[in-house]
Amino acid sequence: MAGHSKWAQIKRAKGANDAKRGQLFSKLAKEVTIAARIGNSDDPSLNARLRMVLLKCKNANMPNDIIQRALKKAIAAESGAIHYEELPYEIFGPGGVAIFCEVQTDNRNRTAAEIRLILNRNGGQMATSGAVTRLFERKGQILIKADVMSEERMMEVAIEAGAQDMIRDDDVYEIICDPSDFDAVHEKFEELQIPMEVAHVTFLPNMQTEVDDEVTEAIQKLVDALEENEDVKDVYTTAQLS
Repeated sequence: MAGHSKWAQIKRAKGANDAKRGQLFSKLAKEVTIAARIGNSDDPSLNARLRMVLLKCKNANMPNDIIQRALKKAIAAESGAIHYEELPYEIFGPGGVAIFCEVQTDNRNRTAAEIRLILNRNGGQMATSGAVTRLFERKGQILIKADVMSEERMMEVAIEAGAQDMIRDDDVYEIICDPSDFDAVHEKFEELQIPMEVAHVTFLPNMQTEVDDEVTEAIQKLVDALEENEDVKDVYTTAQLS
């Protein structure tokens, strides 16, 4: 699950990924294949989208041989052997919480049936087009542990790098930037050898919905079920989970 998350939620997501490493690598491999095909290049210096996906692979400690196999699949995709589509799903979950789900599939009918089954079993329903996407904004997001440096110094670095905003949330700094500036901002932090816990382009909610413990549990169950589907790339929610 991604979004404007508390550090505890990010740690939970990382832990879940560690527990399901094979599934994570499979999804990332699909992202590599799609990025190389859409960007018409397996060279990350010429393909910004691929460069961003490879960063995610690096953060996940994904083996290079899996990445190389995914790049070879991109060539097969170009020849017509494989065809992936990227589709958005706009969902309202328990408590009316908005959920935005990105999928990557080679069979949209199969995926649609699987997503609808997940929603039926977990109290979700499809939303009309635009009802959910308008609640999110695409942003670059970098999370850094707050003990790395002082808040004043971190603000200086973020501004110098071209970030739009920096927020301290307990023991983490959240750096926000425009997606077009993400590469430059990320490179600046790498240049200064500042360790980053999370660095990606994501969807952040324009507003968050406060929910009680019962709804939190129901939303978490629905999000987990969506994320377990092999065609689901990312899930974003407006819920401010307790």
